[in-house]
Amino acid sequence: MCRSRVNSVQGYFLAGRFMTWIPVGASLFASNIGSEHFIGLAGSGAAKGISVGAFEFNAAILLQLLGWVFLPVYISSGVFTLPDYMKKRFGGSRIQIYLTILSLLLYIFTKISVNLYSGSLFINEALGWNIWLSILFILTMTTLITITGGLAAVLYTDLVQTCVMLFGAILLTAIGFNKIGGFSGLLTYYGQATSPIDLNTSSAEVFIMNMHDVAVSQFSAGTLPTVDSLASSQNISSNLTCKLPSSNAFVMLRDISDSEMPWLGYILGQTPASIWYWCADQMMVQRVLAAKSLSHAQGATLMAGFIKIFPLFIIVLPGMISRILYPDTIGCGTAEECLEICGNRHGCSDWAYPKLVMGVMPDGQ
Repeated sequence: MCRSRVNSVQGYFLAGRFMTWIPVGASLFASNIGSEHFIGLAGSGAAKGISVGAFEFNAAILLQLLGWVFLPVYISSGVFTLPDYMKKRFGGSRIQIYLTILSLLLYIFTKISVNLYSGSLFINEALGWNIWLSILFILTMTTLITITGGLAAVLYTDLVQTCVMLFGAILLTAIGFNKIGGFSGLLTYYGQATSPIDLNTSSAEVFIMNMHDVAVSQFSAGTLPTVDSLASSQNISSNLTCKLPSSNAFVMLRDISDSEMPWLGYILGQTPASIWYWCADQMMVQRVLAAKSLSHAQGATLMAGFIKIFPLFIIVLPGMISRILYPDTIGCGTAEECLEICGNRHGCSDWAYPKLVMGVMPDGQ
């Protein structure tokens, strides 16, 4: 069925424009949520809490902007790709070529490279393959599916992928919560999920003494010490305080001075970038243009927007659960400690989701 529709430009790039809202909506979700999100969102959740989930809620709203504002314009223009639309809208070939080159560079350096890295982490953790061999395997499989079947093959593959991702992630979340005693266990234990401090090191001794001094001074002033107040102390190294979970871990949009998710930066900085991603990026626009009608395309954006609510609960929270279950690994606090555990001096939070999958899921035998 896929091969019969790839003999023309429209058949290859837009799957013949015969797709219903279900595969298109699933493809919008699967094209966005990949291995890089399971690694990145879970890792951010393990390190800093639920704030990263704000990106997913923002996407659920902006998907409707695509369906009801941008898409009618794209469909009426009769284009196959976004560079084609820019050529029709502004005339000439230079802007078409410029956008094509820019899109390719962005895909290579901000999407494909991250996907390959995060996917290779899963394969390395599950099968023990070399990172470079894992990357080559992912590239080969992706190329075969795309070249032989065009967008139609990609859409059907994305539909299956969405079902597998949701089922597996929901199951993992349920098992993870069962391991820690439910949501109350997450609230109780996340703030305590740190790797033990080696008291035989001089840096640990200095850290303990200075933390004691800061806590005593704040108690004397009538305030309770927090992770943020400890981290801001000039006497305490940031290399040691980074092992402490954030005191705002369960706050999504935070104070304007927060370094992780200030609400003003979220609105004015992240939203415009997301409008480009969801409403003008070739990968997303191409999916909705494959729908058989405007109503099916709009149904797809509604479906994808609904599913985008799930990642906070099935990816971010499992990352936090992983830190609770494996504090020695995910909560490593110094560059030397992290380098020894996972080979990364900047932290091991990227291993939160693979570690949880391999640790709590039943054997596939």
